[in-house]
Amino acid sequence: DTMCRQRCLVLLNGLGILSCAGAFNPLFPWQSSPGLASRAATARASAAVDLPPVAVSESRLLGGSDERTCLKAEILHLGAVLDRGQSFNPTSGPQYGDRMAAARRKVEALIGLQDPETLPKDLAGIAGEWELVFTTVPHGIFRSSPFFLAVQEAFEYGETTEAFGEDKANLFFKLHELQTCSWGASKIGRVAQVIKPDEGYLYSEFDTSIFSLTVIPILGWWKLLPTFGGCVITASKAKMNGNDIEMEVDYTTSKPVPGLSGLGKWIWSVKVPVGAVWKLLPWNKGRAATCRVSLKYLDDDFRIVQDKDGELFVYSRPVIPRPII
Repeated sequence: DTMCRQRCLVLLNGLGILSCAGAFNPLFPWQSSPGLASRAATARASAAVDLPPVAVSESRLLGGSDERTCLKAEILHLGAVLDRGQSFNPTSGPQYGDRMAAARRKVEALIGLQDPETLPKDLAGIAGEWELVFTTVPHGIFRSSPFFLAVQEAFEYGETTEAFGEDKANLFFKLHELQTCSWGASKIGRVAQVIKPDEGYLYSEFDTSIFSLTVIPILGWWKLLPTFGGCVITASKAKMNGNDIEMEVDYTTSKPVPGLSGLGKWIWSVKVPVGAVWKLLPWNKGRAATCRVSLKYLDDDFRIVQDKDGELFVYSRPVIPRPII
C-alpha cells in the first residue's frame, strides 16, 4: 500500500542505499562493456594505496608464545591502535601509514601459517557471530558489508573504470565517506557478521550514530542536536564455492542499539528489498547484487577474508555476543 511504499523510501534514503548505488551521480554511469577482465585488473592496481616506508621499530608481543599466538596478539593490538583501520585515512594524510603497513604484514604472516587445503568448504565451518577487529580497506570499515562489496564489484561493469585518474569504486567510497562522516556527522561503531548455514544467509551489520558531537567551541558546551542512530543489517544469500564466500544481497533492515535513540519503532520493522530494486536499476541491466570474498585464514577465534582488490578483513569471535534480531 502507499504507506508501506513511503516507509521503504524513507528507509532507503536514511540508510543511504540509493546514494550509495550512485543513482543520481553522473560520475558513475554503470554500463556493460566487453573488456571487463582487463579493466578489473587495472582497477585493482589503481585502488592500491601507496603507503610510506615503515619507519617504526617493531617489537614482539607475547615473545614466549608460539608464532600464531604472537601474531594474533599483535594484530589485535594494532587493530586497537588504528581503530580497526580507520585511523589511517589516505584522504586526510599519510599519518599512521607506517603502522597500517606493519599491521598488513602481520595479517599476511598469519595467513601464511594457514594450509589452504584445511579451510572449510561450506558455511557450517564458519558459522556463528564474528566482529570486525581490523581491516586494511580505506574509506570506511562499513565496506565489509555485502551491499558495499556489491557496489564495489558493480563498477567493474562500467564503460570506464576510472574517473579523474582514479579507480571509480575507490573514488565513490572516498566521496561517500566525505559526505557522511564530515564534521563528525556520522560515526561507525560495532561492525559484525552472523553466518547461519541452516538458512544459507550471512547477516552483516554495523552500528551508526548520527550527530554524536555537535557543539560550538568556546561559545557553549551544550549539544546543538540530539544523537540518534541504530544498527543497519544487510541480509545476503551466501554459499561457499571452494575457498570463496559468494553472496547475493537480499534485503536491508535495521534494529535499535541499546542506549542509542532511534527513529521510531515503525522503521525497525521495515525490510527494504534491495536485491529486487537493484535488478530494476537501468545501469545494472538486470544483474543481481552479487559479491564474493576469499577465505584466507580460520581458527577457533579468528577469520580473515580478502576482497577482489586484495584488501583484508580480520574478524574475531565476540567477547560479548549480541543477537542478530
